Amino acid sequence: MNNSLGEIFRITSFGESHGDCVGIVIDGCPAGLPVHVDEIQREADKRKSSRNRPLATGRREADKVEVFSGLFNGFTTGAPICLAIWNRDIDSSEYEKIKNVFRPGHADFTAYEKYGGFNDWRGSGRFSGRITAGFVMAGAVARKLLSTIGIEVVAHTIEIGGVKSSPPQDIASIRAAMVANEVSCADPIAAEKMIDLIKVTAKDHDSLGGVIEVRAEGLPVGLGEPVFDTLEGCLSKAYFAIPAVKGVEFGAGFSVARLKGSEDNDAFTVKNGKVITTTNNHGGILGGISSGMPLVARLAVKPTPSIGKLQRTVDLETREPTSIAVGGRHDTCIVPRAASVAESMTAIVLADFALRAGSIPRILK
Repeated sequence: MNNSLGEIFRITSFGESHGDCVGIVIDGCPAGLPVHVDEIQREADKRKSSRNRPLATGRREADKVEVFSGLFNGFTTGAPICLAIWNRDIDSSEYEKIKNVFRPGHADFTAYEKYGGFNDWRGSGRFSGRITAGFVMAGAVARKLLSTIGIEVVAHTIEIGGVKSSPPQDIASIRAAMVANEVSCADPIAAEKMIDLIKVTAKDHDSLGGVIEVRAEGLPVGLGEPVFDTLEGCLSKAYFAIPAVKGVEFGAGFSVARLKGSEDNDAFTVKNGKVITTTNNHGGILGGISSGMPLVARLAVKPTPSIGKLQRTVDLETREPTSIAVGGRHDTCIVPRAASVAESMTAIVLADFALRAGSIPRILK
C-alpha cells in the first residue's frame, strides 16, 4: 500500500473502519502556524454523519479529534503533526454474516486477492470512507496554511441522482447558501428535491450518486510542476483517493470535446494591471500550472454500493454463485459527506504546491 501524499506538505493516512482509530500524520508543515484543535474539530464535524444529516448512516461516532504531536502552545512546531479519532460505535455483526461473499461494488474481491485474505474486512477496513476522517483533519491544517496567502477553497453538491443545482459562482455566496441544508447544496430549491429523492430511494433500499464541485480562489500564477506533477494531475490523484469517486473534470471538462477552438479558448485581458481571462473554460489551470483564475473541478461520485436489494455475487470459499442483500448501517447517498473531503484534499494539494513554489515560508511569524 502507498498511504502517503505530497512532496513537502506530506500526509500519511492510517487506521481501518472497525479498528481502534483512524488518523493522519502531517509532515512538512511550517512552524509557527496558529492552529487550535477546535478548528480541526469543526472540519471533522462537517464530515461525520450526525451533522444534521438524518439521511446518512446510522453509525454515530463522536469523532473527537486528539492531537498527539506537532502542536504546542497553539502553534505548529515544525515536527510531524499526528491527529486521530477513535472508533467507538462499532458493530461488525453484519459484516461477520457476509464475510465469505463479495459485495458488488466494493473492494472485497480485489482486496482479498491482493492481500491473500489477510486484509481487515470489517466495515470495508482500509477501503472504508471512514479513513477520510484523517483527510479532513489534515485539510483543516492545510486550509489554515493557505489562508496566510489568501487562498480559499469550497466544495459543494451540484447534483444528486440527476437533480441538478444552479449555484452561485463565488465562494462566499456558495458557503453561505450550502450550510442551510443537509446535502451541502448551494441551491435551496434543488436541495429540497435532492432530499426528497434520497428519502424515496432509501425506502426502496437503494442508493444514489452525484456530482461535487470544488472551487478555489486566490491562487497565484505558477502552482504546478509539469510534466508529471501537473496541478490537475496531483489534484486528480488526491480526489481518486476518496472512496466512490469515479470521475474528475476541470473547467469545461468533457464538454470541450464538443466545442471548437474558438469556443473553448479563454481570451486574455488586463484588469487592474493583472492579466486574466474573460472566461474560465480552462478551470484555472493551463499547461498543468495555475493561471490565477479560480480553480474549478467536478467529481463524479458513484452510488453507495451497500444496498438492501438482492444482488448476485460469488461465495469466496466455494466460488459458487450466490445472492446478497447488504444489511448494516450505510448512507443512502454519500455525496454531501464526500464534499467536505474533496474540499480538504484540494487544500492539501494546494498547500504542498504553495510550499514547493516558495509562496509560503518554512517559518511563519
